[in-house]
Amino acid sequence: MADLIRQPAVAGMFYPADPDELKQVVDGYLQEALARQENLTEVPKAIIAPHAGYVYSGPVAASAYARLIPARDQIRRVVLLGPSHRVPFRGLATTSATHFQTPLGVIPVDRETLERLERAFPQVVRLDEAHAMEHSLEVHLPFLQEVLDSFVLVPLVVGDATPQEVSEVLESLWGDPHTLFVISSDLSHYHDYETARRMDTATSRAIEHLQPEAIGYDQACGRIPVSGLLDLARRHGLHAHTIDLRNSGDTAGPRDQVVGYGAYVVS
Repeated sequence: MADLIRQPAVAGMFYPADPDELKQVVDGYLQEALARQENLTEVPKAIIAPHAGYVYSGPVAASAYARLIPARDQIRRVVLLGPSHRVPFRGLATTSATHFQTPLGVIPVDRETLERLERAFPQVVRLDEAHAMEHSLEVHLPFLQEVLDSFVLVPLVVGDATPQEVSEVLESLWGDPHTLFVISSDLSHYHDYETARRMDTATSRAIEHLQPEAIGYDQACGRIPVSGLLDLARRHGLHAHTIDLRNSGDTAGPRDQVVGYGAYVVS
């Protein structure tokens, strides 16, 4: 099979297109996160992190990714789920790509796993259009490239699906100790600063208590994949912790209309 590389769609917009600048920015965020955190020895099974432009959400995303550094040579597969912002469809979308490219290099796609999921689950469909311009997965890749050694990627864009349809797909990949799950989601959108803080605090409480049913439609754009993860974590007796909770009014924007960002670990 000839290589089919999914090219970056938002390099130069959501994050720097220059490799040296991108590496410097990501490493800077990670160093800031490490300086704020202690007890980084426990490696999470899953993380939830935001997907906005780096100037807005990069510091928050780094708070979750810093937790992976102790396992940089242990994690060999990353299952990455994010919501579809551009293409409406039913289910979870795989890709025909053999690699995903960023300015930092190419990441091999775990084609065997994707094809197995397509065969096993009717809600898993191959839909390259869902991936072509989608930023919710792409913005996580440079962080993964910086904190991990070599790994393969299982990229899934989530459309109109139920949390149960997500959780059963995750369950089929859950038992591998070398697999990390990354759920991409921002929180509330375009409320004033104090309203956003109240909403995002409630969302964080629901995540910590593994209560996906308490996360409303307007509380997280990645509500469906987040809910699928929480449902699975609850059944496996795991715990979720908030690592960072801020919004664009804290990082780089005005406070009249903000977007919320949270970083969470599940272990």
